[in-house]
Amino acid sequence: MADPVVTRFAPSPTGFLHIGGARTALFNWLYARAKGGKMLLRIEDTDRARSTEAAVKAIIEGLDWLGLSADEPPVSQYERADRHRAAVEEMLAKGQAYRCYASQAELEEMRETAKAEKRPPRYDGRWRDRDPSEAPEGIKPVIRLRAPLEGETVVEDEVQGTVRFPNKDLDDLVLLRSDGSPTYMLAVVVDDHDMGVTHIIRGDDHLTNAGRQTLIYQAMGWKVPVMAHIPLIHGADGAKLSKRHGALGVEAYREMGYLPVALRNYLVRLGWAHGDEEIISTEQLIAWFDLPQVNKGAARFDFKKLEAINGHWIRASAAADLVDMLMDSRDVLPNGAILKQADDASTREKLTAAMPGLKDRAKTLVELTDGAAFLFAARPLAMEEKAEAILADGGRKVVADLLPLFEASESWSVEALEAIVRDYAERAEIKLGKAAQPLRAALTGRTTSPGVFDVLAVLGRDESLARLRDQSH
Repeated sequence: MADPVVTRFAPSPTGFLHIGGARTALFNWLYARAKGGKMLLRIEDTDRARSTEAAVKAIIEGLDWLGLSADEPPVSQYERADRHRAAVEEMLAKGQAYRCYASQAELEEMRETAKAEKRPPRYDGRWRDRDPSEAPEGIKPVIRLRAPLEGETVVEDEVQGTVRFPNKDLDDLVLLRSDGSPTYMLAVVVDDHDMGVTHIIRGDDHLTNAGRQTLIYQAMGWKVPVMAHIPLIHGADGAKLSKRHGALGVEAYREMGYLPVALRNYLVRLGWAHGDEEIISTEQLIAWFDLPQVNKGAARFDFKKLEAINGHWIRASAAADLVDMLMDSRDVLPNGAILKQADDASTREKLTAAMPGLKDRAKTLVELTDGAAFLFAARPLAMEEKAEAILADGGRKVVADLLPLFEASESWSVEALEAIVRDYAERAEIKLGKAAQPLRAALTGRTTSPGVFDVLAVLGRDESLARLRDQSH
């Protein structure tokens, strides 16, 4: 029976979880879910100068918010240095590695010679077969892999297909530096093996590492995991993704009001497809996801498409779920202060009542919050320019005419209020919109809002009448 699938996401904690990393995590998470396996998280924190605890926290929180939490506690690569060194001792004992005493000056000379001869710089193997007794005094050796000199190393990649590396191009890479610290190449292989990783899914910028890492697996006598190198994300202009394109941290997308379900839906479509499906639930993704459908070509990031998908998921979300999201995001959204009212229960109540009319007009939670602002506005309302123009152009008379009719109404239901306005419009021989527009302006200070009768119902009798009185003269 095949081993249970184990994938891993292995970020370096030198900054936030950026959007390219989030997509790599998503592909690992989906593949593990699709195959009934698990996804692990390894923090590649060997660069002590640049690794920070704050970045580790940001990465874990970003994954949690996206709904891509790892299935086990994170592993620190730095804390496993002793284990990495032990693996090298094993390779030395088996003759698969050797001590190299070449000085910096010698290495520099090798580089210069290669440059002059127009060939890639490679270590020339001068300590491969020399007796360590010839070692110069005072030089601490590095330990290098004894790589094969002939033939080729083949990687059967699930995305890129068969990739061949001539062994003459893969030099005797350093496994341990002269201070005894393990190199990234070594640490990755030992960690993936010890964590039981069966599938390595990562960006295709690591494809050149795949050949060298395969040699380390072979030197240790370990099974090489299945590899899948996924294309990088480019900006809409085809250039490598940078901050101006949207290579921001996941938290920036949260602040812009995107939903985790929408980001998952959008990110998976950057490089993977299932027919022409654009809107895909997470359950469907798990059912459909597989590596052979990942494209080889780079995907292009498009904010407009992300926004359209986000708008779909806002409309498809239950009112109660959206209210929860808004209340949970108050400290994150730039306009979240609007939702920080004295009484959370009444804030929730108002949002829930207004949500059916609000959610159809919003593409992000920021727009949703903005649309809900009228619910909590203090009287007298600040008027948008267009709203003030409607009231000044005969609108105040309409409000003044309707006010006593509303005051006299026994019922404050949408149906009763609509009947009053329709009846008034008929008698005044004006279109319904001509009566509804001034009402909307007076009640919300804006020209766009949910349906005006819904607004009256959500604000309630007392608040509605008070706002209308403010604008009736």
